[in-house]
Amino acid sequence: MKKYILSVLIFVNILSINAQSVADALLYANDNLSGTARFRSMSGAFGALGGDFSSINANPAGSAVFLNNQCSVTLSSFNKKNNSNYFGSKVTTNNTAFDINQAGGILVFENQNQKDDWKKFVLAINYENSSNLDNSMDTFGTNPNNSIADYFLSYANPGLYNSTIPLTTLEDSFYENLDIRNQQAYLGYQGYVINVDPNNPGNDTYVSNVPNGSFYHENYLEETGYNGKVSVNFATQYKDKFFFGINLNSHFTDYTKTTTFYEDNANSSNTGLKRLVFENYQNTYGNGFSFQLGAIAKVTKELRAGLSYESPTWYRLTDEKNQLLRTAGYNYGNPANPNLSEQVVDSDYLLIYPTYKLSTPSKWTGSLAYVFGKSGLVSVDYAMRDYTNTRFKPNDSFFRPINASIESQLKLASELRIGAEYRIKEWSLRGGYRYEQSPYENKKVVGDLTGFSTGFGYNFGTTRLDMAYAYSQRKSQQSFFTQGFTDGPSVTTKNNTISLTLVFEL
Repeated sequence: MKKYILSVLIFVNILSINAQSVADALLYANDNLSGTARFRSMSGAFGALGGDFSSINANPAGSAVFLNNQCSVTLSSFNKKNNSNYFGSKVTTNNTAFDINQAGGILVFENQNQKDDWKKFVLAINYENSSNLDNSMDTFGTNPNNSIADYFLSYANPGLYNSTIPLTTLEDSFYENLDIRNQQAYLGYQGYVINVDPNNPGNDTYVSNVPNGSFYHENYLEETGYNGKVSVNFATQYKDKFFFGINLNSHFTDYTKTTTFYEDNANSSNTGLKRLVFENYQNTYGNGFSFQLGAIAKVTKELRAGLSYESPTWYRLTDEKNQLLRTAGYNYGNPANPNLSEQVVDSDYLLIYPTYKLSTPSKWTGSLAYVFGKSGLVSVDYAMRDYTNTRFKPNDSFFRPINASIESQLKLASELRIGAEYRIKEWSLRGGYRYEQSPYENKKVVGDLTGFSTGFGYNFGTTRLDMAYAYSQRKSQQSFFTQGFTDGPSVTTKNNTISLTLVFEL
């Protein structure tokens, strides 16, 4: 007899992996344009400039360009618009959030010995919400062929695995004692989405309990959370031409993802599964560490060059999840009963999985800037990051398949940032452009990103006010699930950010 699952809080001590994916890895490996308004308004092209709190994240040597002690704070408004298209049905979802996304302070220690070639030492600390992860998206439409039953079948049958799942496992086990593969098959079996193949019962293979037809689908996605970073920076100036710096970065993350998927079979046949609701909740939290090294050289009075290296970020992460499946169909457990019946397979367990590790790829950035005296400047940054070096650890039988997918699906990708500033007395007018290559080999999964920015600043003397507007756009193909049933909407995501920064000289 198929059964319900009771409610309890479980700490999972068995080696059982949550459903990490390539997209989950990129959630921590990707950079976003964040920081002060001046930095945003020039699209982050500060690798050879310095003199801004967020420039420290582009090149740690940038703090040595500061002439005096300062502190700053930035408030930002984030708007994300998702335009989804699922088999011709289009939906637009807007998300807005406000955040104090940057705060920092810097101390400049001048060397009083005028004969010493080391001119100054700088200590800085800067906090940034490097990624605001708040997002939501609605999708609906009619799929002419495919059902979510394919998702559960992909776990139950040995097509992607080297073994079968015994029927006794799905009948007599407890959800919390199973690994991710068996849990998904268990839900599908207990919810009557799949059944044992009546033509081949001895081999423990499974078939769909969903009649052929077209399927009306709805999917609601809600994400909340952030990736934050605190950087402790040390920098120095050698003579009047060279600046060197190092960052020690502490990372922290808290990310929650909730999805609700609904399927209704348009087939009027009074057999098998008619409709279902599948809910998934996942919370990932943890911390990490990285470091950065950088240098800036004044090639001439006007021309500056910068080079910086960002190490991998080494995360330690913990996942929590629970799942709920509600189904309605005919002949549930009794072929002689033609009435519509309902089944609830409610894990309602908050499963807490063992801590695992994730290392993101390192990054190199080369920069050039030309300064037109006190009237303005132009700056260019070019960065490269090899996303195939992203790794979940330990690289055992659980993580090895996802690491193999990362190597085959991702690639080396580059990023270009261009910024300019023009000064008119106390006013500064700014603009920028950025282009990021897709980290995927297949750009249909995630496309290239393009964006522009603009802004202005006003210098009151010991206080400066900066404002920026930044826009970016990227297309993607987002699957509802990671395997089996991988249909999903094509999405165009547009980000609009307005930032306001106050800088105070101390």
